[in-house]
Amino acid sequence: MAPQDSRPPPPPHRPGAVSLFFVCKAAVFAAGFWIWLVVLAFDEGAASGMHLLAATGAITTTLVSVILGVRMALQANAAQRHAELKRLLVDISWNAFAAAGNAESPANVVPFPTMAYEGLTSVRPPGGGDRDRRR
Repeated sequence: MAPQDSRPPPPPHRPGAVSLFFVCKAAVFAAGFWIWLVVLAFDEGAASGMHLLAATGAITTTLVSVILGVRMALQANAAQRHAELKRLLVDISWNAFAAAGNAESPANVVPFPTMAYEGLTSVRPPGGGDRDRRR
């Protein structure tokens, strides 16, 4: 018989460590380019190719860091939604399994439990549902 593994199961996949590294790296480069551009701007002299290079680097790295940050946030949100969907599917399958076991006959189906909303006593469509009384 195989030995039992007593370690807890691994946590669900959460992307972001590598993405966070690249977002921070792009932000550091952007800060460096912006500082270089400010130093060149306050330096005595006419605008040159160095000013253009510093401005281009500052704008490009800033846009890259923003785009990577948005992508990282979307990945984290998608991972959270995926984990919630997996939990919901497990709940549904477990309830269906339990309902099939608790049914008195194969034709009886136990309804899936739903959340009761607080303060609602009956479900009515918007507008009161008295469409027939208005005629």
